[in-house]
Amino acid sequence: MLSGLAFFGLSTGLRAEEKFIDLNWKDLLPGDDDVVAAFQGIINHDDVPLSSEQPASSGVRSDWNGMVVRLPGYIVPIDQSADGVTAFLLVPFVGACVHVPPPPANQLVFVTSSIPYPSKGLFEAVNVTGMFGVSSMRAQGAEIGYALSADRVEPFVY
Repeated sequence: MLSGLAFFGLSTGLRAEEKFIDLNWKDLLPGDDDVVAAFQGIINHDDVPLSSEQPASSGVRSDWNGMVVRLPGYIVPIDQSADGVTAFLLVPFVGACVHVPPPPANQLVFVTSSIPYPSKGLFEAVNVTGMFGVSSMRAQGAEIGYALSADRVEPFVY
């Protein structure tokens, strides 16, 4: 299930010998739940269903509580200034939570960062690395299942 382990450099605020766990969005789903596949891809906003209700979550996983992880995704800004974004939702696909029903709670991560990230917009893929855990909160009209205190936010490199 895990994509692997990697070493994180000194510039992240983490010590060089510390490891992080590379997660993907399926890792956040309990059991064999495959709800991510139904939501992946660019959303056609013209075909949005009339119902804007968030699908029910099948639960969250606590396997990585208190661990340093790296997770790729897209930024939906919550707290933003001229310097950048310091609080945002990390979502698994472009357009999530924007004029469409948000993904289930186990596919939303609330991220905070003490260092503003100069986001280029909703279509920019990023990697976020930091302390991860289960959360129970609501933001942008959606229930959120996880939180991540970011040590580093950087553009995703394909």
